Amino acid sequence: MKKVTKKEQREYLRQRLSTDRGWAKAALLKIYEYQTEDEQRSECTSDANGVGFTGVDGHILSSFSEQLISRGTLSERQMEILMGKMKKYWKQVLSISDVEKVNELIIKSR
Repeated sequence: MKKVTKKEQREYLRQRLSTDRGWAKAALLKIYEYQTEDEQRSECTSDANGVGFTGVDGHILSSFSEQLISRGTLSERQMEILMGKMKKYWKQVLSISDVEKVNELIIKSR
């Protein structure tokens, strides 16, 4: 079977994160876990530690994470915003995922 390329991983994850609500929400919460406690409390990115949300997205995505944790849901508009933003986090999603399982999903989708 053909090897999965980095480009295929990028395109697959970007597509899933921007179109699949379940993937977008799960990735959001997983990345939120990587924010420091201080960043979570202040809903912004203050530590240049290479993980978590970008400075631009820190407030809104932290807010979405807290809402998902407390209420279990986001509005339709929030979901649109979330799926528009999450695709840029594909590398972080890949780094915290089981790469072999991601590659299996890519191969099945070919």
